Amino acid sequence: MPVVTLTISSRNYSSWSLRGWLMMKLSGLPFEEVVVDPDDAAAREEILLLSPSILVPCLNYDGFRIWDTLAIGEFLNEAAPQAQILPQDRFSRARCRSICGELHSGFNSLRSALPMNLKGRFPKFKVWSKAQGDIARVTQIWRECLEAHGGPYLFGEFSMADAMYAPVATRFRTYDVPLDSLSQAYCDRIFAWPAMQEWIAQAQLEKEEIEELEVEF
Repeated sequence: MPVVTLTISSRNYSSWSLRGWLMMKLSGLPFEEVVVDPDDAAAREEILLLSPSILVPCLNYDGFRIWDTLAIGEFLNEAAPQAQILPQDRFSRARCRSICGELHSGFNSLRSALPMNLKGRFPKFKVWSKAQGDIARVTQIWRECLEAHGGPYLFGEFSMADAMYAPVATRFRTYDVPLDSLSQAYCDRIFAWPAMQEWIAQAQLEKEEIEELEVEF
């Protein structure tokens, strides 16, 4: 068996760590976690969107390092094909890659206005106008995929796309973002996924706080 580790940072704040970890759980491959302290300067810069590169999560597979989240998903799809991390149908697979790539490189206003904070709750939070456009685009993607593939997840079964968009669902809950009924039901299913519940439960136990992300602005 290969020796597999996944380096992550804060469970409460790090959206990229959550994405990589969910894909690892979906793959079914046994792995060990390596946790970087959120006070680590590089990890803190990434969480606060001050770093030009994202170096967590980092998958180490028998000594081979992969630190881009999309690359991790593609690698795991080949390493554990039975998990179907990407859809089998080539058109669905291309669409899955498209919406994952859109999230990977975009939605900067949403990230800035609604930073991930699983322990936080901000009822009736006023969302910046620029972020509203990102929210509308995300929910449009969700509705189109759910209607095209029949649910319960974006491409029927849980896939890389759901792992990529799961942190967005947490942002919508944390900041009390009103959603249409289809998008809200999808968020509820994401939160009900056992791996997601496991991550959230462990995030609640974290003692570290990043002050910049605990301010109601």
